[in-house]
Amino acid sequence: MDDPDAPSGTFTHWVIYDIPTSWTMIEAGTPPQKQLPDSEVKQGKNGFGSIGYKGPAPPPGKPHHYHFTLYALDAPTGLAAGATRDELTKAMEGHIIAQKELVGTYGR
Repeated sequence: MDDPDAPSGTFTHWVIYDIPTSWTMIEAGTPPQKQLPDSEVKQGKNGFGSIGYKGPAPPPGKPHHYHFTLYALDAPTGLAAGATRDELTKAMEGHIIAQKELVGTYGR
């Protein structure tokens, strides 16, 4: 999940990867752990430098756009838990078979 409207440039709120095709949803309150219990699902570092989801908190004013992008890959990423967005993007090169994006807005 990225916010391209952040004052300092695109800000990453969440990096999660190696989600199996059997998953149909991600539960609210997913723990901020590098690897989720009883699964191969991994989370990486967000823009705050921590693991897991950190929700939006834009400054007052114009609403920000939050991009949730889901990628279907032809193979696991091969990354260890705790990767950055840039590391994940590089690992996905040549392996993306489909992608979808959902954009939501939020302002204060």
